Amino acid sequence: MTSTVIRNAAWVVAWDGTENRHVYLRDVDVAFEDGRVSHVGKGYEGAAASEIDGRDRMVMPGLINIHSHPSSEPLRKGITDEIRSPGFFHSSLYEFLTIFNNDAEGFAASVRVAMGELLLSGVTTVVDISPPFDGWLDILAESGIRACAAPGFRDARWYTTNGHALSYEWDEANGRAGFERAQRIVDLANQHPSGRLMGMICPSQIDTCSADLLRDAYDYASERNLPWQTHAAQSVTEFQEMIRRHGKTPIQWMDDIGVLGEHTIIGHGIFLDHHPWVHWSTRTDLGLIAERGVTVAHCPTVFMRRGIALQTFGGYLKAGINMGIGTDTYPHNYLEEMRNVGTVARAVAETVDDLNTSDIFNAATIGGAKALKRDDIGRLQVGAKADLVLVDLKAPSMIPVREPLRSLVFVAGDRAIRDVFVDGEQVVRDGAVTTMDMESALEALQEAQARSMTSIPDLDWAGRTAEELAPMVFETRDGV
Repeated sequence: MTSTVIRNAAWVVAWDGTENRHVYLRDVDVAFEDGRVSHVGKGYEGAAASEIDGRDRMVMPGLINIHSHPSSEPLRKGITDEIRSPGFFHSSLYEFLTIFNNDAEGFAASVRVAMGELLLSGVTTVVDISPPFDGWLDILAESGIRACAAPGFRDARWYTTNGHALSYEWDEANGRAGFERAQRIVDLANQHPSGRLMGMICPSQIDTCSADLLRDAYDYASERNLPWQTHAAQSVTEFQEMIRRHGKTPIQWMDDIGVLGEHTIIGHGIFLDHHPWVHWSTRTDLGLIAERGVTVAHCPTVFMRRGIALQTFGGYLKAGINMGIGTDTYPHNYLEEMRNVGTVARAVAETVDDLNTSDIFNAATIGGAKALKRDDIGRLQVGAKADLVLVDLKAPSMIPVREPLRSLVFVAGDRAIRDVFVDGEQVVRDGAVTTMDMESALEALQEAQARSMTSIPDLDWAGRTAEELAPMVFETRDGV
């Protein structure tokens, strides 16, 4: 067997298996073969099919995104950045999630663009929460990324007729059919010939699924050792709805029905009983999540656009909760999301002490790996998957190089990502995606958005156009 070797890497974010933590190594070699890391340390002496000069590079494990919606969110760029929804506490879910039609070509373009953005920002594993569509798994495989397909299903759909009252249309037979379809797709993902796909059981939202569907889905995931994820505690409206139905917070109700456990990932988990916006009397939600071994998928960008924030990232860590990070919206730029984790947490906590950069990086790597029940990703050690990111230390935004991870997260971002490998295969070379035609995908996305915008008035409760919902930043005039 022959290896690819990164020689004399200036900095390596390596995993110390004895102490179970990331550490920096200086001026060492990293080798990988047959999709796995074979050497991390000084003086690699094995045969090398190819060598990479690492003297101006930081090598780090690929990042893990545990919550994203690639088939829909890229379509909304330039429209939903600052829309208002005062009747629903400015959540974008209820008035705006349902008014964007996408079609088969648009789905494919959206996923390709999102996968490209993720790879370029150092993500090597992504959870894709999407409605199933033809060709979905093959597009994920084509991108070269390691992907967890999470086909959504639910018993009810939201709708509003006035912009402030939320109604639910229930169809439990449809929910069951969706669950069965999701099981087939998860099996196909786990058996995909690429070897880089896996599946997740994903009932869509805690308020759109019956207790029976949630419990059966969780039992199915537990029996097969699969991760299980749902959106919960993601809006004030949802919190109030669950109180109305059950007299309990969403988290307390999940515990009552037996779906809080080590397989559980809660998408967002913001509006717990301690959040000041809900003014609730108990203070047990954080403890329940920690005690049950649940992961929270934190996605700050989409919420900070609405003036909404977790209370707080550091507080959840101190409570003992496993935290992961996702890109719930466009752009699918994971390093920007990591930066927002830090800045939002410190602004809300009113102190820099809320968290450290190490906490953010841990959530983006080993926190995500734990949520996906994987011990072979999110860490750079012998035997782990060869999912690697090379950062250019000569990028202007990285200089001066004193603390490379801090500079990457808070200054350079994706501008410094040079090369990315997934399963030992190069998917980004010299800052460009090698697996897909990104220019064609972006052109197709532009066309898909234009098609989608024509149907918005028919789907919006008030018949508004895109221009009325999201006016241009400045008045547009013909050139003089």
